[in-house]
Amino acid sequence: MGRYQRSGFWRSLNQAKRGIWYTCKTQGHMQFHIAAGISVLCLAWWIEVSRSEWMMLIFAIGSVISAEVMNSALEIVVDLVQPNFDPLAGMAKDVAAGAVLVTAIQAIAIGAIVFCPRFFRMVNHFF
Repeated sequence: MGRYQRSGFWRSLNQAKRGIWYTCKTQGHMQFHIAAGISVLCLAWWIEVSRSEWMMLIFAIGSVISAEVMNSALEIVVDLVQPNFDPLAGMAKDVAAGAVLVTAIQAIAIGAIVFCPRFFRMVNHFF
């Protein structure tokens, strides 16, 4: 049996893990998103956000990371199908990158909703 002919939950999980690991190793934007996500989670822990705020932050971080993984997959497929420059291939990559940008803006908005009121209270407390 070939590598992709066997089925099963653990095999699928291992393949997904390989894909995520590949994206983390090779994509600078993914590394940035992971670092930003870890920083946000550390800040959330430090300021003791509520349970619902945790859920919003985790959802936002997961959305951005998921979009980045999908963007990377699309770029790989486009490069495989069209190794030479083609305007439509480039547009497909741009649209996928746009999806990452939309989710990143969403995550920033969620972070602002969660963190800004606390920062304003802290600033007002000192001044």
